[in-house]
Amino acid sequence: MSSPNISNTPPWASLIIVSYNSGDFLQKAVNAIADQTDRDFELIVIDNASTDGSIATLDTSAIDRFRLLQMDQNLGFAKANNIAAEAARGEWIGLLNPDTEAFSDWLEAFHAATQAHPSVTMFAGATLNTTDPSLMDGAGDCYHILGIPWRGGFGRSIAEMPDIGECFSACGASAFIHRRTFLDIGGFDERFFCYCEDVDLGFRFRLQGHISLFWPAAKAYHFGSAITGRVSAFSLRHGTRNRFWVFIKNMPLGGLILILPLHMGVSPVSYTH
Repeated sequence: MSSPNISNTPPWASLIIVSYNSGDFLQKAVNAIADQTDRDFELIVIDNASTDGSIATLDTSAIDRFRLLQMDQNLGFAKANNIAAEAARGEWIGLLNPDTEAFSDWLEAFHAATQAHPSVTMFAGATLNTTDPSLMDGAGDCYHILGIPWRGGFGRSIAEMPDIGECFSACGASAFIHRRTFLDIGGFDERFFCYCEDVDLGFRFRLQGHISLFWPAAKAYHFGSAITGRVSAFSLRHGTRNRFWVFIKNMPLGGLILILPLHMGVSPVSYTH
């Protein structure tokens, strides 16, 4: 692994990957970041006490500005991202899962997005199914008034990819967020550990008057729950609990009273990303 290389000039963007026993996925994610056409970034990998050797063998030699933050326990996706965001030096933070591979112009596309829409503080990237790139993995997060979140476009043909437009929130697997706004609003709710923390963040952004914008030009391949398992007991437990938490803690009281019985009646088992 390369040693940290930090120049005196802060980067425009800080790219963050939270890793926990990510195996070969992590190296592929880092390789994709090393190929970015926009070079004004730092990469922060924050590792939640992995035991699979993926950190010890990680090669970051092709990345000019890299930092490794090693935790002594598994803090979860939410808290680890908050720690990395606090340590970041960029004006913007780009979040990527360890099972993603960003297209080479991913950061360049988000840079264009921030210039075209200077009042927007959260952008969602397009993710494609790694095993079948003709299918979408996601086009931003959606949220039903009854309190049901889902990943927009999941499993649909890329021919149906939406144009630039508002979405409820950015999926944490590929998101681009104004760092100061993220921190001022409290970052991710660390009680969520992982799953639905991105929907909760988007909800809180909205309650503060911000919007999330889907930017289809910022593409990444996403394996999807490759580390935790899409239908594992872990993902089902956290996805179901956290989906309920998003609804209870954010829905205005009047709506909560009216909608809660319907929410309980129609709620799916889980939401995962």
